[in-house]
Amino acid sequence: MFSWLGSDDRRRKDPEVFQTVSEGLKKLYKTKLLPLEEHYRFHEFHSPALEDADFDNKPMVLLVGQYSTGKTTFIRYLLEQDFPGMRIGPEPTTDSFIAVMHGQVEGIVPGNALVVDPKKPFRKLNAFGNAFLNRFVCAQLPNPVLESISVIDTPGILSGEKQRISRGYDFAAVLEWFAERVDRIILLFDAHKLDISDEFSEVIKALKNHEDKMRVVLNKADQIETQQLMRVYGALMWSLGKIVNTPEVIRVYIGSFWSHPLLIPDNRKLFEAEEQDLFRDIQSLPRNAALRKLNDLIKRARLAKVHAYIISSLKKEMPSVFGKENKKKELVNNLAEIYGRIEREHQISPGDFPNLKRMQDQLQAQDFSKFQPLKSKLLEVVDDMLAHDIAQLMVLVRQEETQRPIQMVKGGAFEGTLHGPFGHGYGEGAGEGIDDAEWVVARDKPMYDEIFYTLSPVDGKITGANAKKEMVRSKLPNSVLGKIWKLADIDKDGMLDDEEFALANHLIKVKLEGHELPNELPAHLLPPSKRKVAE
Repeated sequence: MFSWLGSDDRRRKDPEVFQTVSEGLKKLYKTKLLPLEEHYRFHEFHSPALEDADFDNKPMVLLVGQYSTGKTTFIRYLLEQDFPGMRIGPEPTTDSFIAVMHGQVEGIVPGNALVVDPKKPFRKLNAFGNAFLNRFVCAQLPNPVLESISVIDTPGILSGEKQRISRGYDFAAVLEWFAERVDRIILLFDAHKLDISDEFSEVIKALKNHEDKMRVVLNKADQIETQQLMRVYGALMWSLGKIVNTPEVIRVYIGSFWSHPLLIPDNRKLFEAEEQDLFRDIQSLPRNAALRKLNDLIKRARLAKVHAYIISSLKKEMPSVFGKENKKKELVNNLAEIYGRIEREHQISPGDFPNLKRMQDQLQAQDFSKFQPLKSKLLEVVDDMLAHDIAQLMVLVRQEETQRPIQMVKGGAFEGTLHGPFGHGYGEGAGEGIDDAEWVVARDKPMYDEIFYTLSPVDGKITGANAKKEMVRSKLPNSVLGKIWKLADIDKDGMLDDEEFALANHLIKVKLEGHELPNELPAHLLPPSKRKVAE
């Protein structure tokens, strides 16, 4: 009767061995999670079954926002070239979902052809019907940025009277489908249009459970003054706080993401810093893609387990012959109590349960007599996967990261600020004077020399104790002053001569002006007399 227990014990001692993370994810899903999903009709309630393309595809970025917030322009800015099907204007121009992907030949693939291509991760979108597929295309073009990531452009979310016009398909459900599969969701807001329409509010709520992927861009920020920008930023955070129910604040990037001159250039440095932060976030996606897919599989497995408990509990409560319809209504109305009971019996976190109202709506159309009772073996296989196989894959993820060259998004706007004088922070802070023939510290050295000779130098050097008395006047913490000391004490003799002391004061000034200190002293900051020593 319990013959399977022995084999299960052997199985746990000998976890699955995989060659690659992608292969491991596919095998675990097909052999361990998919049987549970199919047995309890998970795909009818939550999300279609995953396919090989879902595990093999490049990282995807989903752009969401109201019309005329600059979504299509943002893609154009990243790629630094037009893409097929691109339309830009102040009115709602993008009326389709456009998957912008890499291809050797520039062109457009219509939606109905996309959903039959096994190499593309869009086959399950077939369920949304022709009304959606006629509004879905793939724009392919050879572009270096698209060699690492794909970008999904979405129709502008409508406001006012426009949002009452039906699109012919479930817009929020389509966005939720994409949200489950993308690596990053970027919500774009226009600094002049902060009102969040009913449709936008529904969309953001549909993206619940994916807050970890969400980032916010406050676009067109160069069109308002600094004082107004502060108020707009505050208003945006307040509006988001009412819709996104998380204690953490979503990261908001402020800027103007297009290639035109800034209308009000007062905040140029802020925009540059924000752009670099956003670019770094996007560039990290290929490196973290395997980890994201692993994380999404774990989330899916937890939801599938909870779903199995819900369906089996409903099956258990149903009468075998009479009063099925009345009992069904009673169970749907009392679903919150069933959630609570499952939570207590199986020690499941409340956050793992599906949305109550939505689940109740979906259950109304289901035949409870076709539901399956609890099958412990299926759940134990998934538990074992989460406890053992996932841990093996985590090790493999780290191994792949160390063995492969660092994967980053390259080309387009990502290259423009990477090298040369227009790189972020070039010629500022510790980089000041990088192109000067003379030593940049020499400008203020006479002032530093006056202080140096009051600190009782012996043989042209001051002790660490005397240097400390002067350096602590900056009120910088000891950890920072310790780093400055290491950078300035070039000959590592525990003392500072006049040039090293001047250098230490220059680095203190750099830090006090709000710049970061370098980990190693740049060549242009080496005192002239020490350059041969360093070489």
